[in-house]
Amino acid sequence: MYEQEKINPYSAEGEKHEQVEAMFDNIAPTYDTLNHTLSLGTDKGWRRKAIDRLGEYHPQDILDIATGTGDFAILAANRIGSRKLHVIGADLSEGMMAVGRKKVKTLGLDHVITFQKEDCLHLSFDDNRFDAVTVAYGVRNFQDLEAGLSEMLRVLKPGGHLLIVELATPPHFPMKQCFWLYSHVWMPMVGRLVSKDKQAYKYLPATMEAFPQGEVMEGILKKVGYAKVEWKRFTFGICTMYLAEK
Repeated sequence: MYEQEKINPYSAEGEKHEQVEAMFDNIAPTYDTLNHTLSLGTDKGWRRKAIDRLGEYHPQDILDIATGTGDFAILAANRIGSRKLHVIGADLSEGMMAVGRKKVKTLGLDHVITFQKEDCLHLSFDDNRFDAVTVAYGVRNFQDLEAGLSEMLRVLKPGGHLLIVELATPPHFPMKQCFWLYSHVWMPMVGRLVSKDKQAYKYLPATMEAFPQGEVMEGILKKVGYAKVEWKRFTFGICTMYLAEK
């Protein structure tokens, strides 16, 4: 069991996935504003770099796990830019997806992006269905990391790609120390004031610190069956991209 799997948003008792669903339902109305504010907009650049790397393989059928309000799905639709492209945004939180559906409709992308509620540990899709599976800032919320990675491997076509973008703790001085202050002081304070959920923005940085990083995550991906794993740190290690092939 990995450390982040033991961390729940609200209580040590009860199922993690149920608490994560409730947490994201609670913070859905303010999530986009807080997410971009807390990262000073740098999260948009990380997403673009990751999607552009995936776009080199020209995927047509994409599953975006932990899609939230659909930012990664929307970026894929805009930057991969194929007439045949279809993206399914999947999430536990109906509250987050409700925000995402409004954004997609406003942007005129509802013919490209659809949403449906899914449990990442028990996906409803057939084997070998998707050209690519993406997850932005979501894998650290999985109740069982290896089970979730295995399930995403199952629904990927042979030769398909898994793209993960995840926040991380910078490995070196002085960014490591600065990031500790940011995640333990600034993020919880601003998150509590804006979202009114005092636990959510304590939980999120705690899982960032506990989540396997770099070579360790590469080893986990290979353990569950992925091949040709590559990874890259962005902005002094605050964010890491992983790209793996089935």
